[in-house]
Amino acid sequence: MKLLATLTLSGSLLLAAGPQATAQKAPSPYQTRFGVDAPITAGLGAVSGVGLYLIQQKTSLTEADIANLNKNDVPKFDRFVAGNYSESAQTASDYLCYGSLVVAPGLLALNSDIRARYGQVAGLYLQTMLATDAIFTMTVGNVSRYRPFTYGSDAPISKGTSVIATNSFFAGHTAHTATATFFAAKVFHDFNPDSPAQPFVWGAAAVVPAAVAYYRMEAGKHFLSDNIVGYAVGATMGIVVPQLHKAGRRAGLSVVPMQGMNVNGFSYGGLLLTKQL
Repeated sequence: MKLLATLTLSGSLLLAAGPQATAQKAPSPYQTRFGVDAPITAGLGAVSGVGLYLIQQKTSLTEADIANLNKNDVPKFDRFVAGNYSESAQTASDYLCYGSLVVAPGLLALNSDIRARYGQVAGLYLQTMLATDAIFTMTVGNVSRYRPFTYGSDAPISKGTSVIATNSFFAGHTAHTATATFFAAKVFHDFNPDSPAQPFVWGAAAVVPAAVAYYRMEAGKHFLSDNIVGYAVGATMGIVVPQLHKAGRRAGLSVVPMQGMNVNGFSYGGLLLTKQL
């Protein structure tokens, strides 16, 4: 089961890639500039570093603190996860997460148009992943929420008294996985807007991080709300960062005259104002 989501994404992109014979490089839907994007990427990396430092400075729980934790203090919508602990589920989430970080962008190279622009795509992927990582590390570094396993007795006490036990909010595995899969789906969409494989690619992109979120809850690493936030952050970054680099995104407004008749039989006329996002 832990490989099902990854295989689904792989199969979707493999089928979508197909052999494409092109006489020349297809134009890229993205516009990037080294002088602009390199400093942004480096800055995001620096913010991530600061976040990691803050995480290391957090205060860990004592055994007495753990003994005083009460499941009833957890919000009702998260309470069903409190006390969970499973090393096998943690291993499954690790394989699925780390695998997706390589597999999702790697599969894009199977498409000839994307492969021809893969240096640009790889740079965008790095920037996108660092954007998620910067948000994640800074949040975890400044917010202490105890992981679900601290509310039970199955986890070794050494895990409960480690600083990582305070890093429940928000779910990093889920966020980074969603970034990878939604980035892959977004890039595929932008290079192949008319592909009939679009529903399968986007569907697979949504399933993979959801599977990671499930295993993180089973492992007692994160509550439901932690995963929802992580999923939202990752999916947003995976889509928004490439979108911000779309060529012609700032092309401006277009005005088109229009006329017609409404459902009540009245005619109308005017101007249709549109702006490309």
